[in-house]
Amino acid sequence: MFAGDHDIEHAVLELEAMLPEPLRPLARVAYDYRWSWTADGADLFEAIDPERWARAGHNPRRLLTETHHVMLARAAADASFVGSVKRIAAELAADRARPWPAGDASPQHPVAFFSCEFGVHGSLPIYAGGLGILAGDMLKEASDQALPMVGVGLMYRTGYFHQRIDVTGYQHEYWLDADPERLPCVKVTGADGRPVVVSVPVDDEEVTAHIWRVDVGRVPLYLLDTDLPQNSQMGRWITSRLYESIRAIRLAQYAMLGVGGVRALRALGIEPRVYHLNEGHPALGVFELLVQAQAQPGCGPDEAWRRVREQVVFTTHTPVPAGNETYQRDEVLAMLGRIADVVGDREHFLAMGRIDPANTGQATGLTALALRVSRHANAVSRRHGQVARAMWQPLFPGRAVEQVPISHVTNGVHVPTWLHGPMRELLDRHLGEGWLSRADQPATWAPVLNIPAADLWAARCAARRQLVEMIARRATSDRLSRGDPLDYAEAPSSGFDPDRLTIGFARRLATYKRLHLVGLLPERALALIGGAQPVQFVFAGKAHPDDNAAKDVVRQMFALKRAPGVAGRAAFLEDYDIPLAGHLVAGCDVWVNVPRPPNEASGTSGMKSCLGGGLQLSVLDGWWAEAWDGSNGWAINGDVDADTSAQDLRDARALFDLLEHEVLPMFHERDADGVPLRWVAMMRRSLLSNGPRFSATRMLRDYADQVYRREASSR
Repeated sequence: MFAGDHDIEHAVLELEAMLPEPLRPLARVAYDYRWSWTADGADLFEAIDPERWARAGHNPRRLLTETHHVMLARAAADASFVGSVKRIAAELAADRARPWPAGDASPQHPVAFFSCEFGVHGSLPIYAGGLGILAGDMLKEASDQALPMVGVGLMYRTGYFHQRIDVTGYQHEYWLDADPERLPCVKVTGADGRPVVVSVPVDDEEVTAHIWRVDVGRVPLYLLDTDLPQNSQMGRWITSRLYESIRAIRLAQYAMLGVGGVRALRALGIEPRVYHLNEGHPALGVFELLVQAQAQPGCGPDEAWRRVREQVVFTTHTPVPAGNETYQRDEVLAMLGRIADVVGDREHFLAMGRIDPANTGQATGLTALALRVSRHANAVSRRHGQVARAMWQPLFPGRAVEQVPISHVTNGVHVPTWLHGPMRELLDRHLGEGWLSRADQPATWAPVLNIPAADLWAARCAARRQLVEMIARRATSDRLSRGDPLDYAEAPSSGFDPDRLTIGFARRLATYKRLHLVGLLPERALALIGGAQPVQFVFAGKAHPDDNAAKDVVRQMFALKRAPGVAGRAAFLEDYDIPLAGHLVAGCDVWVNVPRPPNEASGTSGMKSCLGGGLQLSVLDGWWAEAWDGSNGWAINGDVDADTSAQDLRDARALFDLLEHEVLPMFHERDADGVPLRWVAMMRRSLLSNGPRFSATRMLRDYADQVYRREASSR
């Protein structure tokens, strides 16, 4: 059905040959990441060899090729295990066999979803944070809904950085080779059996790329890889690191993603119905589409641009300047001048990315380019739409802010990926067969009203207990590895309590996320940790390697680590990634999000926390500005204040006021059976109000109805 099918099947046959006959269906499962959102898919692989599963980074291909034959033979002799293998293999096969529904997109003309990062699973390290997680959830949901889609990205050989924190709290970065030869992916070959090749002019070199395919359920993800011997060292480095610090290399990455991605689809015989640019990084691909349009008989420049716009839609994800990079004329032409020459006019090439095309001294930006050449543009929450329209109004002179053609599709999260553990089991029992396919419908969640309060509370306590067990292991390991004193290193094992209110703060550590608010009033934080009814905090997140201000925030937090009670009741967990995020959003009672408004475009970690019965304590920005109804969590004022220092102090006080006077008393107010009825009522309301509205099921259907259909989205 899609390019690379035969390569996938050949790889499956090779892996089958290495396995005992009863386990051979696992080969096909291993090459389809749908196992990762099947209820017990991960448990199946882990049962073969738990230690090897952990050492293999939860990579099923590595597990099956590295596990000792004795362990494989033992699994093959277990009738119950073999039955589970057959069941899951049959489930995945049935899913692939479902017919494609009629619609604007089709397998012959799919939606092409371009993104610089994809957070599909922890074993595929080509993501950094929320943008990539959203992209991964889009592909998974497209698979679930059988929406014909292909993903296009880059195969980063060393991915995003790994994080180590030293004893002072300073972040150190290191990178590991991902080695696609050991991942559940295949290099796409042509009819001659040789790898499909595309090339892109970068600097003074024709940089060549091969194409890898990763199956995300029914959606193939195609990843370009320039780490080839025929390229220069610079050319090979283009697909080495995600968000490379060298600006010229980032430009080369964007050229490979955009221009190379469009060329790759053509080389693979894929003719998309629509090109969806997820952020501005792939926007250079519009110039390759322009060249293709101009090659059609009788197609002049104006008609060519019209045809390009008809094919392109764009999602902007951030109002923060760092997420909307601009480049000076010399920077652009040094790396991309030959692409501009292919288009035919260097000045026009530069002008398309300027706010004012006539201002030759203005920098060129990819977000401006994407907005100018797309037939539809959207922000990722209602408030972000308002912010984006004001931010980009200069790009549309003569239009009032409210007339700027940027709509919004609020983000959502892939429910089967992020709902697991005790709450998944509880909801599966009460919401009915096949409820996940109807996750966007309020009626689907209505039975939550009838779940006994004691059962909801029991699920919440079981999830917290699992989280506390993980924190004890991981925090102790982190502290030992960085050389902390033994008493401090061992404190989480005895200090973290499975019955204690657990508060989480985990996300990318940009300064506008304001982790520092928790430490801005240290006496109040310490009073919460050491009070008669103490709380416990868990933190995680990465600062970009070049963001020294964000790194300093973590160091400031670590300055409190030796204060009384902190060692056993607060922990910073290193190397935040998808697996760790899954544990945290499932187990924390309260999820804190305190961005400086209006910089939070959406935020999705809180949506994931809601699925597990966690309650939100957040600034009214991003998604929470449209989610909070006064009864489903707690809110901090989201007004904008130019005096950021005063705002930070005010919001820190509001945070601790809520924790001290509302959150903590409600958690400890119990009935005769030990159930906090008001707390459970808020959990129930959160599930009912947030579950359907912020699911990827709703999000993708919004994109299909409001964005991908041309008659619904022309501007």
